[in-house]
Amino acid sequence: MRRIQAGNVLSAFGLGFTVPYLYVYVAQVRDLGAGTAGAVLAVFAMAALVVLPFTGRAIDRRGPLPVLVGAALLAAVGALGMGPADSVPTVVLAAALLGAGTAVMQPALATMIVWCSSTSTRTRAFATQFFLQNLGLGIGGLIGGQLVDESRPGSFLLLFSIEAAMFLVLAGVAATVRMPRTPSITDARPEGRGGARTLLGHRAMVQLCVLGFVLFFACYGQFESGLAAYGTEAAGIEPSTLGVALAANTAVIVAAQFLVLRFVERRRRTRMIAAVGLIWTVAWLFAGYAGLGHGSQAMATAAFITTYGLFGLGEAMLSPTVAPLVADLAPESMVGQYNSAFALVKQLALAVGPAVGGPMGAALHGPYVVTFVLFSLGITLLALRLGRKLTPAQDHPYLAAKSRVVARHTPESAVETTV
Repeated sequence: MRRIQAGNVLSAFGLGFTVPYLYVYVAQVRDLGAGTAGAVLAVFAMAALVVLPFTGRAIDRRGPLPVLVGAALLAAVGALGMGPADSVPTVVLAAALLGAGTAVMQPALATMIVWCSSTSTRTRAFATQFFLQNLGLGIGGLIGGQLVDESRPGSFLLLFSIEAAMFLVLAGVAATVRMPRTPSITDARPEGRGGARTLLGHRAMVQLCVLGFVLFFACYGQFESGLAAYGTEAAGIEPSTLGVALAANTAVIVAAQFLVLRFVERRRRTRMIAAVGLIWTVAWLFAGYAGLGHGSQAMATAAFITTYGLFGLGEAMLSPTVAPLVADLAPESMVGQYNSAFALVKQLALAVGPAVGGPMGAALHGPYVVTFVLFSLGITLLALRLGRKLTPAQDHPYLAAKSRVVARHTPESAVETTV
């Protein structure tokens, strides 16, 4: 598990190192224009949508380890290709390889965590993964920002080379992992029925995917698009303040993750997700005050940063609930397919979110805030509805584990009486 989490940090660090600077690199450093830069970012996202439908079956057939190693090598090739790329075909091809490789890593790492954890330890394992992901992204972005220089294309070549090296180290670390040999892993093979048909017939999983889409659409899909446009246009936020707000989001996650973990893991998962919807509702009300209120600029800036901070608190509560719930819903032979399906839903939300939120955040300020207040309240309603479809062990594994321990305990006096 420690090696898997180390690999998780390396992949996040590599992404944080370069992804924030892809647009600047393509549009300005390589002088290929804003249109090409937008196309590169779209290809980066679309590549994930292409490969994820096939990833789950590969994980369940071959195991997550070879899939992870292959994805890391593919991402390394994409990063190495991006450095010297100076034409539209080469940057698009490199972005496709990089996007496909990094997308496949997510369900592969998640499945490895599932295989190496039990129901009682899975919540903490996924919370640790999310904490390390954000730490890796934050440190990678910080160091990358210090190295990058628009006037020196060589600085970007160094950036992409270091990113490729991180992915190669990830492949090396992953190759040393020896997955546990248990019946649930040895028998992990696709069932006779089609994987997609089985998944779509699982009502609780379908409801969780719908809930996941709304979660990612209302939060991650707005961070760098609609919410950023709204902040600069409606609230008059300086572009540099956006970086402060994103830093506040990461800081809250890093500081709060293990503080909220003990509280979250002892309660029903769906009620915690419902609480996140209410927290994000308050976050969007703060955003409304920042852009539509009549306070000072300092108050608007503080409210806007608070919005990102509240989003971070909600994310810290989601990480120990949603990913373990996907794992607990999955049949033993379809863990990879369930993880890949949920990753695909997330990617779709991240693709649709900016397309919808960007124009609204820039021009329709009032409707934008109202829309996402309603989406946040929808999260609460969907979570409570999902809770009715789950078993006690799926929704409240901590209590179920305690019940099993009590059920197995037989007092000495009872044994003597029986004898």
